[in-house]
Amino acid sequence: MAYTHGGGAFLIPYIVALLTVGIPLLILEYGIGHERIGSAPLAYHKIRPGWEWIGWWAVVFVMFGISLYYTVIISWCIDFFCYSFKLSWGLDPDKFFFEKFLALSSSPSDIGQIRTPILMGLIVVWFLNWIIIYRGVQSGLEFANKIFMPMLFILTAILVFWSLKLKGAFYGIAAYLRPDFKKLAEPSVWIDAFSQVFFSLSIGFGIMITYASYLPKKANITKYSIITALMDSGYAVFAGFAVFAVLGFMARSQNIPISKVVTHGIGLAFVVYPKALSLMPMGNLFGAIFFLSLSVAGISSSISIVEAFTASIMDKFGSERRKVVTILCVLGFLGSIIFTSQAGLHWISILDHFLTNYGLITVGILECILVGWLFDIEMLRRHINRVSSIKIGRWWNYLIRFFIPLMLGIILVGDLYSEIIHPYGGYSWLAIILIGRDWLIATLFAAYIISTRPWKTEKPLIKGRGEESEG
Repeated sequence: MAYTHGGGAFLIPYIVALLTVGIPLLILEYGIGHERIGSAPLAYHKIRPGWEWIGWWAVVFVMFGISLYYTVIISWCIDFFCYSFKLSWGLDPDKFFFEKFLALSSSPSDIGQIRTPILMGLIVVWFLNWIIIYRGVQSGLEFANKIFMPMLFILTAILVFWSLKLKGAFYGIAAYLRPDFKKLAEPSVWIDAFSQVFFSLSIGFGIMITYASYLPKKANITKYSIITALMDSGYAVFAGFAVFAVLGFMARSQNIPISKVVTHGIGLAFVVYPKALSLMPMGNLFGAIFFLSLSVAGISSSISIVEAFTASIMDKFGSERRKVVTILCVLGFLGSIIFTSQAGLHWISILDHFLTNYGLITVGILECILVGWLFDIEMLRRHINRVSSIKIGRWWNYLIRFFIPLMLGIILVGDLYSEIIHPYGGYSWLAIILIGRDWLIATLFAAYIISTRPWKTEKPLIKGRGEESEG
C-alpha cells in the first residue's frame, strides 16, 4: 500500500485512520466482547436479538471469503520459501511468477487448471490451521502465538538490519519516508488507508470481539487496545524498512528509479524480492527468512479467522470444538481450491477489493449504529473505564455515534462512485458482479439464515470461556 500510494504519503492517512477510527473501534470491539461475554453473533444478540445477523455476516464473509484466498497467498509464500534455497525462479522472476508458477489466465472466466504446487502448499496451510485450533484456546492458539510472534519479530529484525547494509538501501528508505503530498489529494489513498487499518487490526472480522470474551474479569481494555494498535502498526512500519531498502538496492543495481522497479502490485513480494535475492550475497538465506516470515505472519492471522467462526458456532449451537474445527477446515480447503486455479489471482483481486472495501467498512458502520444508537453506549463506556487504567471520556461516545460512521459512509460512497466510473482493475462488469458483489450478497443471506436459527446454548455464558471452549 505504501509503495502504491507514494511511500511516506500513505503513512499520513494511515496514522489519521488509526487514531480516529482504528483505536476507537478496537476499544469498542474489545468492550463489547468483554462486557457481553461472547463471540460477535452472541454479543450482538445480547445487545439486540434482531441485529445478531451483523455478527454472523462478519464471521461468515471473513471465514468463507477472506480466509479462502488468504490461505492461498500463504501457500504461495510456503512455495517460495522452498524455491528460495536454490533460487528456482532463475533470471526472470516476473515470467516465473506470472507465467510458470501462477500460469495466469487472461480473465476471471478462464479458470484453467489447478496449479499443483499451490494446492500442495494449501494443504499444509489448512492442516496447520486445523491442528492448532483443534487443540483449543490455551494449548492451541496461545501456545502457537507464543512461538509465532517472537519468531516473526526476530525474523523481521534480521531482514531489516540485513537489508539496511545493502548498497542503495537508503535511497529506498528515502522514498519510503519522504511523502509525495500530491498523493494526499487522491481519494483512493484515504480509502485504502482506512481499509488497511480495518484489515490490519482485524476490525469488523468478529475476531477481536471473540478474543475479548476470553479475557479475565479485570482486563485493561483501553490499554490493550492502544498497545495492540501501536504494536501492529509499529511492526508494519518497521517491516517496511526491509521492503524499501531492497527496492533501493534494486533501483541502484539497475540504475533505474524506484518507480520502475515494480510493474505489478503483487509483484513486490514475488517478483522484486526474488530478483533482488539473485543479486545479493547469500540471497538464498535472505529469501528463506523473508518468505518464512510471511508464512508465519499469515498462519497466525488465519487461525484467528477460523477461531472467530468456531467460537460463533459453539456459542450458537453448543457444538463440540473438534468437530466444528474439522468441518470448517475441510470446507475452507475445498473453498480455497478455486483460488489455486490459473484464474486464481483475478479472483483474489476482485474478492479482496469487495470484502475489504465494502464488507468490512459496512460492518464498521453497522456496529457503530448498533452500539452508539440502539444500546446504552454510556454504560459500555463506564464498563470499559471500570476495568481500564486509561480512561476514555465522552468524546469516545461522539466518535462512535457520529464521526466514525460519517467518515466510513463517505469512504463507502466514494468507493462506490469510483467503481461506477471505472470498474475495479479494468475487469468486466460481469466478473465484478458475479465474484465481488454476489459473494457479499451470498454471505449476507447465509448470515441471516443462521441468525434465525434457535439458540441451543445458554446465552449468558460465564467468564472463563477459554476454559469452557476446550471441550
